[in-house]
Amino acid sequence: MKSLPDSFCNSTVYPYVYNLTSSYIDQNNEATMVTTTLAMFMLAVFFFNLNLFSRFSDVSAILNPSVRLFLSTSLSLFLPVMSYLFSEAKNQGATTMAATTSSSSSYGELGDELSLRARTILMWMLLVELLRKKVEAVLVSVGMQWYSGAIDRFARIVWLGYLVFYNVKSPGKKAIYGTLWVLTAAKFLQRVVVKMVLERSFAYGRNTQLLNSYMAQIIQQEQEQEQEEHSGSSSSAELLKKCEYTVMGEENLERTAGRHGYQVELNKAAVVTVGDIWTQAAAEPDSLLRREHLRRLCLSFALYKLLRRRFEDIPTTREETRNCRNLIFKGLLKEQEGAEVALFQVFNDETQFVCEYYHSVLPVVLSDPFFFLVNYILFPIVVSAFCLLTLIICGNGSVRYAYQSITSDNYIIYTGATTLTRCLLRNIAHSPEVLFASIDLGTTTLLILAFVYEEVVEVLVFILSNWLIVSLLCQYTAKRHWRQSRMVCWLIRGILWVRSMLSHPNLSFKQLSVLRFFQLSSPSPIMVPTKAVPKEVMESIVDYLVVHLDVYGIDGHDDPLNSAWSSTLQQEKHRAYRPLLLPVCESKSIAEFILTCHIATALMEVRYPQDEKEMGSHRKVATTLSKYCTYLVGFYPGLLPDDKNGTKHTYKKMKEDMNKELGGCWWYHLSLQGTRYKRLMEIGESKQKAVTMVRNGARLGTALIEKAEENNEARDRVWELLNDLWTEVMVYVAPSAGDLHVKAHKEALARGGEFITVLWVLCTHTGMTRPALAPWEVARHAFEP
Repeated sequence: MKSLPDSFCNSTVYPYVYNLTSSYIDQNNEATMVTTTLAMFMLAVFFFNLNLFSRFSDVSAILNPSVRLFLSTSLSLFLPVMSYLFSEAKNQGATTMAATTSSSSSYGELGDELSLRARTILMWMLLVELLRKKVEAVLVSVGMQWYSGAIDRFARIVWLGYLVFYNVKSPGKKAIYGTLWVLTAAKFLQRVVVKMVLERSFAYGRNTQLLNSYMAQIIQQEQEQEQEEHSGSSSSAELLKKCEYTVMGEENLERTAGRHGYQVELNKAAVVTVGDIWTQAAAEPDSLLRREHLRRLCLSFALYKLLRRRFEDIPTTREETRNCRNLIFKGLLKEQEGAEVALFQVFNDETQFVCEYYHSVLPVVLSDPFFFLVNYILFPIVVSAFCLLTLIICGNGSVRYAYQSITSDNYIIYTGATTLTRCLLRNIAHSPEVLFASIDLGTTTLLILAFVYEEVVEVLVFILSNWLIVSLLCQYTAKRHWRQSRMVCWLIRGILWVRSMLSHPNLSFKQLSVLRFFQLSSPSPIMVPTKAVPKEVMESIVDYLVVHLDVYGIDGHDDPLNSAWSSTLQQEKHRAYRPLLLPVCESKSIAEFILTCHIATALMEVRYPQDEKEMGSHRKVATTLSKYCTYLVGFYPGLLPDDKNGTKHTYKKMKEDMNKELGGCWWYHLSLQGTRYKRLMEIGESKQKAVTMVRNGARLGTALIEKAEENNEARDRVWELLNDLWTEVMVYVAPSAGDLHVKAHKEALARGGEFITVLWVLCTHTGMTRPALAPWEVARHAFEP
């Protein structure tokens, strides 16, 4: 290696730098060394960036499933490969140990001590094992899958312990590596305990069975009270104050297992209900619960518990569904003006609770003050004690000797990290060995920083999570001394203030247009642009639901949207468009209908461009829902009513037709929006028979544009037609069609959920089911003579 300047690398530092770089001098293993170094450096950078840029929202406890799959696959091969490289480095180091140790006057006879390269690889294995929890969700109900994973991780930790305590000989080095191993084993034990608590607790893993029995008794009790009181309809505030849906505390109820579930003793003092939250807010003017969004968050938590039963195959009764429908549409929706956005926020928050319950990589589900005390204060103290014990044992019972060994036996500590780094950087451009040794140190540093950052952020995510806020609010509601304590109120307000400074995920959906450049040929949904759901969309959907609820009676025997309903396309205001819509309504495929109408809507959008701020509500609803439904057809057909494979085939056929109509592959992939618009308009104006979705869509779009050309009022009527059409389609596709549909929504939750999943949650709670005939089929029968 080229000599190092005395100004930075004196006679004391030089031997240690030589030991760092000596691994790269041997040309026999140069390729292996370089490949390992670069691969580990990329993995360290990935871990560090993942920690740094994935923690700025309320859903930060969830890791993207694609990222998790990539990391899980990479790490499954990590230990075997690195163990082999460790063995190679150990054997190589044994042959050169004499020369290495003789060059350092600071070392005595080290015998068969590991080479620096072998110790570096061992350090990487320990640090990556500490970071491995990032790819392991705190799953609650996965049966033997979780236990097989736990056994596999236990075997890895035992193997790492063997490598540390059998191969590392120097007391100082063994203290460092032994402490890291103790920390790794403690983290594994912590994960196992969290899993066992979640699985066995009636507040978490066994909550659905208990809650089902509780809800059955509550509904029966409410029905008896209504019969005795013979009271009329209650106001929205009264409905919410009377709501007995439990937010927290049901695990404290006395229960007896029976043939049909648990028999629960309804002790109101043991639980905090939705009614308690609203009553407390009304009783004390200065209460924290006067903030509407906090009350709604508690309601979301209560509904999340009810929704879990749908994923775990526990049916709900008709009476409970009717009760929930009353609460949502007669209570929450009428609590204030413009409550449509708040209503969707309730179900969006509920969806996030379900996401984190099943897919969180952090134990936010257990967020409460007691768990915080045990997990983040007492547990680190216990682990620190074991680390100190390990250090003493490695130092032969002497703390002083152990400390001296650590400082003298470890290169970086002995020489000083700053001095060693400057020495390496000074020569990084002159020596390949120094370059790769610097990368080794950088890799280790990044892994350490990623671990420290992950631990700090875990605490912050825990403190700022919705779970802890709900827990604190329930304690605040149930305990008078909490409400009277200035310190408690100051603490909760402080957490809320910090949360308000962070970005929060808005309800959003993807927007895929067949006319946009490159979107139609996009291979991944990641490349499709995302847009916040406009409030006009929420209002349109809620208004549609309310109209149908009013028509069929919220307290009647018929489920809304389930029998003898008429399509909005049959309304008198849309009479003039019936001849145009009749060819489109002949389709029996939801995917074909969506794609055909999307092409027509996209042509209208391009023909009449408008600034976002000046865009009318009908136009905004129609264009955004059109693009979102097309996105579902293209990327998540399992969320739609038709067969998944059939929907895929329909989308593929549409792209083939588009490719043909645009003039081949080049124009299909690279043509701009204006070019596609002109070509489709030519198709729509031609006299050829429309036999494909593309031609049908172009023909419908051209006809609608002709209608819209008459005057501004006619244009508004066209947009109103499309608004009603797409709202109806969105409501039609939302309800569940069976277990496969539910499974598809559960898989969507792993990605953070979809807008249609939020709608599905609303339909599930309120008992809305899909009608036997699609809206366009109903309209077709009405249009035909």
